Amino acid sequence: MEGFFKHKYETFPFEIFSFSHTMMIIVTFIGILFIFLGRSFLKKHNRIVRISFFTILFLLEFLYHIWLYSGGVWDISFALPLQLCSISLILCLIMLLTKSQVVFQIVYFMGISGALMAIITPELFLGYPHFRFFQFFITHILIIWTCIYYVIVHQYIPTTKGLVSSFFFLNGCAAIAYFSNIITRGNYMFLSYKPINGSLLDYFGPYPYYILSLEAAALILFILLLLPFKLKKKRYL
Repeated sequence: MEGFFKHKYETFPFEIFSFSHTMMIIVTFIGILFIFLGRSFLKKHNRIVRISFFTILFLLEFLYHIWLYSGGVWDISFALPLQLCSISLILCLIMLLTKSQVVFQIVYFMGISGALMAIITPELFLGYPHFRFFQFFITHILIIWTCIYYVIVHQYIPTTKGLVSSFFFLNGCAAIAYFSNIITRGNYMFLSYKPINGSLLDYFGPYPYYILSLEAAALILFILLLLPFKLKKKRYL
């Protein structure tokens, strides 16, 4: 397809909540349902699933940087792995390799929260059927699926301690991103300004107050992600 790997923004404009965007949101939740329904099959083929998830995540991230570099737009101000979902992707790769419970407790909360928000209100400037469109949504969807896979198939259980650890880890990453923004003049984790093309942050107040709103929103999302497990545990007491 002509222009699939090019930087022709006018040829492949992204429109939020367009048919293609809506389909990606639907695919996210259908995939979660399939993981639940096919949990026995997936557990039997666990090694293949983990290798597949790892390979797709790694390859798409690698190709993304190749795409940036080939177009002459790779820049330290935005291409370092300091965005929330970039960090979550790396954690997912580690978890897929090691099956680490510690990594799971961190990435379950921040990975699902960040990736879900990115899927619903993406900072994306290239739409279907461009490479960047597929790379963006597939990687974010796989971050969520990886976390859910470990919950449903491997029965990893998020904990209150994990929530606290994830929240502190997130803030540690934010501190690094903040100082990196000063050095690179970037906008990692949207700590310098809001996304250009609009997002949920538009409802969180002006700079710098929306950062505090982000903190509160993250904590609420973390609690909501933990709540079903607490309710289930309470029901069986």
